[in-house]
Amino acid sequence: MTPADDEFRFLPDDAVTVGRRGPLPSVERIAMTLEDGRTLSALRFGDDDPVVTFLHGGGLNAHTWDATILALDLPSLAIDLAGHGDSSWRDDAAYTGRTLYPDVVAGLSQWTNAPQLVVGHSLGGLTGAALAAGAPEVVRHLVMVDITPGIDPNAGAAQIRAFFAGPTSWASRDEMVDRALAFGFGGGTPERAARGVFLNSRVRPDGRVEWKHHFAHAAAALAAAPEQAAAVDARSDALTEILSADGWHDIHALVAPLDLIRGESGFVTAADADDLLAHQPRARVHVMPTGHNVQESAPAELAALLAELDR
Repeated sequence: MTPADDEFRFLPDDAVTVGRRGPLPSVERIAMTLEDGRTLSALRFGDDDPVVTFLHGGGLNAHTWDATILALDLPSLAIDLAGHGDSSWRDDAAYTGRTLYPDVVAGLSQWTNAPQLVVGHSLGGLTGAALAAGAPEVVRHLVMVDITPGIDPNAGAAQIRAFFAGPTSWASRDEMVDRALAFGFGGGTPERAARGVFLNSRVRPDGRVEWKHHFAHAAAALAAAPEQAAAVDARSDALTEILSADGWHDIHALVAPLDLIRGESGFVTAADADDLLAHQPRARVHVMPTGHNVQESAPAELAALLAELDR
């Protein structure tokens, strides 16, 4: 019987969702200590050396890729970016592609032995672009999922702050599930919301439950200080322009092949995709009938496309 606190408890259901037959691959939680003392954590699927590395979006964690990895059936690494999942928070709360990718380089140097197919969703896609530009030797192919430079990977920040307003800890995960459903988050069903909450929260030593990712706690603080939140939004607008420029520099510097997968009703529009092609004519664009979180809406279809792209 699977223990109730086992983070891999949902994998059998994920396998059914994507139509996987046969035994599940081996999977383990791994971690390393970075030079500054922070922890970088990841999930490793399969017994062989990873050939695919997955980078999640803001507010998510490595488990967002579980079903996609099970459908793809290749040795894979899914990394918790700094400030998310089981990886340490950054003291400066700086979570951009340029600040996050050095951690990924460190992880790949320890956990892989060959250049990777790197698949990054949203913030993870921008991190993947920075990685491919800054450390081209570790990336053989980059796939960005529903993100381009200039698109805010944390779109809807005001709504998210409202969601996290109030307590930063809860008596139970059931309370967190109820709140997620009330705000229209969590996949729309109690079962999906319960999975998301379980994998994105932790029980503190005092028995209270809190969100794992740093953004939840920062958002809660800003929700309690509207004037400060307005100032942060203004600074974010200015910062977006700077980050967009950095992101396009990364796209221009790419040596590895680039594919963009956009959700038909996601963040990236057809015009945004055309903009990417103008900056990087060698890129290829693919459209899937999903929203922003392609890997959660259509994991089997995403896995099939990834397998086709990487032939």
